[in-house]
Amino acid sequence: MGVDWEAVAFVVLSAMEVGFSILLVTSKRLVRAAFWLAATLITIGGIYLLFRAAFVFLIQILVYAGAVPLLFAFGIMVTRRKIMEEPGMEGKP
Repeated sequence: MGVDWEAVAFVVLSAMEVGFSILLVTSKRLVRAAFWLAATLITIGGIYLLFRAAFVFLIQILVYAGAVPLLFAFGIMVTRRKIMEEPGMEGKP
């Protein structure tokens, strides 16, 4: 009786996905939330790879995990500079 490594990998990726999703929702800084979104989408891509859906995995990584969080971060940085400053830095150059 051997260990089913695909099931172990699925459980590990699922636990990581749930953890990253919780960090995404509870993050107070939008840039960090965009990072946790990318991490969540990458783990979803890993699950697709376990299901042997290579095309869906590539689309997930390239489009969703690559482009969407990058656009979120770019939009955050361009539109609202106050978000990038640390708390308690008001009035300092």
